[in-house]
Amino acid sequence: MSVTYREPGRRQALATLMAALVAIVTAVVATATPAGAHPGGRWTATWSTANIASFPDFFGTPNWSGGFDDQSVRQPIRVSQGGSALRIRVSNVFGTGPLRLTGASVGRAGDGADVRPGSLRTVTFDGRRSTVVPAGRELASDPVALRVAPLERLTVTLYFARSTGPVTFHLMSMATAYRASGDHLVDRSGAAFGETSQSWYLLSGVDVIGAAPKHDRGTVVAFGDSITDGAFSTPDTDNRYPDELAERLVAAGRRLAVVNAGIGGNRVLADADGFGERATARFQRDALDQPGVRSVIVLEGINDIGLLGGQPVTTAQLIEGHRALIRAAHDRGVRVIGATILPFKGVAYPGYFTEEGERIRDEVNHWIRTGGEYDAVVDLDRALADPADPDYLRAEYDGGDGLHPNDAGMRAMAEAVDLDVL
Repeated sequence: MSVTYREPGRRQALATLMAALVAIVTAVVATATPAGAHPGGRWTATWSTANIASFPDFFGTPNWSGGFDDQSVRQPIRVSQGGSALRIRVSNVFGTGPLRLTGASVGRAGDGADVRPGSLRTVTFDGRRSTVVPAGRELASDPVALRVAPLERLTVTLYFARSTGPVTFHLMSMATAYRASGDHLVDRSGAAFGETSQSWYLLSGVDVIGAAPKHDRGTVVAFGDSITDGAFSTPDTDNRYPDELAERLVAAGRRLAVVNAGIGGNRVLADADGFGERATARFQRDALDQPGVRSVIVLEGINDIGLLGGQPVTTAQLIEGHRALIRAAHDRGVRVIGATILPFKGVAYPGYFTEEGERIRDEVNHWIRTGGEYDAVVDLDRALADPADPDYLRAEYDGGDGLHPNDAGMRAMAEAVDLDVL
């Protein structure tokens, strides 16, 4: 039997009812779906950052990690691969109490703090605009219906109506974040965002539902210290080596995403305030727990050798630290690639380079190359060394301190990676 509704009011009522039913079904499906899954496939991390505990005054340079109070923070980021929908992840891993997030939005990034017209979307958590992230936890949002292209720039805005206290953050973003007083979640214009910072706050990841075949999908995690983090690359240009690697993969038609798990000053064997947990402690969270992780490139050890606020290490201790990372990856069925440690003779920091440290670097690099314990090797040492004296960084790759590569050096690092080993 068919029924024809002749009155406009009844047609409108039926349309409203059907829309409400669709919304209810969508919310139920989203709530019932496991955190790592989605009715349209599996989540894949397309952008991420490794976070540390609040450190509001980093050796004389202030930041906003002391917290927010009736403030909006807008953070542009660039994804590596695209998808038909996205979600964001908010981290309170290093928080000392519950984090009350009043609201969040996401859109395509325009100039500065602007959002491109027609792209702004409200972000929800279990169907609600506000949420509470428990201390020590990370929370993923509901799916957001915004199609994302490879290498597209997005902007995520978070609003906190009440004081957050000290917040989890990433110190050295090499990208500009923006802050405004009050609620500016739905502002397309960035005019209200008059304050800037070179750190990321509370945002830990963006994931997508990929359209690629299952065998041609996943995430490569670049895990390391300030070199992986992109120190001395040009801010706001996405020239870090993981960004350059993502560009190579897109150009080659590969559907692998790349995320950056570098932390400035990070060490394999020791924690340090402002430099994050040691690699062996954070590897699970920052690398292996990334949605869709397929392989990890490990570039770590120079800060252990350079005695950055720590105790002297031996070659055997540093190798055993690397072995712990290899075992953890293999236990999860993840491929792990060892990157040799870059040259550092002539480094600008007094006491950082020693002949003993150089001996340890050479011995660890020899083990990475010949030990057969990593699944593959990326020989960044040889790719960036000065041919006249391999203990030095090549001049054209030197960011200016004898340790960190510049933009050209970042490109050389990405080009040294054989895409087939990923």
